[in-house]
Amino acid sequence: AGPRPGPFRAGELALAEVPRKNNWTLKVLCRLAAEAVLSSPSGLLPHRDIIGQLPGQMLRTSAGKRLLLRRPSLDEYVLLMPRGATIAYPKDISALLMMMDIHPGDTVLETGSGSGAMSLFLSRAVGPKGRVLSYEIREDHHNLAKKNYRHWRSAWEIGHTDEWPDNVEFILKDISAAAADLKPVTLDAVVLDMLDPQCALPVVHPSLKQGGVCAVYLANITQVIDLLDRIRSCKLPFLCERIIEVTHRSWSVLPA
Repeated sequence: AGPRPGPFRAGELALAEVPRKNNWTLKVLCRLAAEAVLSSPSGLLPHRDIIGQLPGQMLRTSAGKRLLLRRPSLDEYVLLMPRGATIAYPKDISALLMMMDIHPGDTVLETGSGSGAMSLFLSRAVGPKGRVLSYEIREDHHNLAKKNYRHWRSAWEIGHTDEWPDNVEFILKDISAAAADLKPVTLDAVVLDMLDPQCALPVVHPSLKQGGVCAVYLANITQVIDLLDRIRSCKLPFLCERIIEVTHRSWSVLPA
């Protein structure tokens, strides 16, 4: 569904693009409220001057500088939302979703919730008829992930013509102790974003459907080697199909 036609409204998320030196742009995310003020290096801009304006317009700050205001995309929200744990970056999440071949209506398990980045992208991928089970062992991360998910959903409903699906169940629990919880569940895919994913594999594999995909997000090749050693030594029924690193290179194109 596309954005709701019309101007910004109170409660929506707005993204301000602030021009900086060397063709660089600073992005500032805010939730619009009538009495609030957007603060940027280019000056102040009261939210009341944004509310009622159409997205895509340039507005002037108290210092006379121009800002571009628009609705943020999901990847921009994820990069700018409050975070505790280091997030899985959108470029990596996109690759993981493609490798897992997520479809609307799927049931997917993730560990851990972190700041909620993966949860939001999985929520969109499985759609209103799908389900995401998000396990997190740390209470502060669990609470932040829920908060970020809730804030995105509530802002989406104001600025779009439909509701964002309420399809993520955030669970404060060690995945290694969740075997009984998962016994009646059939999982289409699993994504592990945790320090010791090898501890989760024996728990999740009985619930993963035949031919289902388990994607693991790791920071370095040493962790990958440890994971593969555990799969071999424990004779777990997993086949390692691909190990990839996702690179992202930005270009700056300037007039000659």
